[in-house]
Amino acid sequence: MWVKRITVMLALLMLSACVTVNEKPEPVVVSGAAGFTQQYKLPSNAIATVALIDLNTPGVVIEQKSFRVYAQPILFQFMMKQEEVDSDINYGVVALVSVDDKVVFQTYKRYPVINNDRFITEVEMRPVQ
Repeated sequence: MWVKRITVMLALLMLSACVTVNEKPEPVVVSGAAGFTQQYKLPSNAIATVALIDLNTPGVVIEQKSFRVYAQPILFQFMMKQEEVDSDINYGVVALVSVDDKVVFQTYKRYPVINNDRFITEVEMRPVQ
């Protein structure tokens, strides 16, 4: 009888050692700040839009966030699951600020992220020309 109990306990102990815990992979996080060099007080109806885009394919927006903004720098963050990241996409961040549906500041440079191992970026906006 005791041999049977010891055998069962050993079997249970061995099985418990075989249990694997599936940890979720960490998300890919892109964060940063957008701003402009000019001293400019934003009106209360200013809207900032920051987008994670495919730099090689015009018009392709991966993710976009818009929110009311009163001051700079404009902080942003995007989160993606690791399996959603495509190594063939040249990810980048762009930003703009609009007032009364008119764009007053926007990015003119490329700000690549993710596939260049850069996950934090500073985005400079300039007055619309």
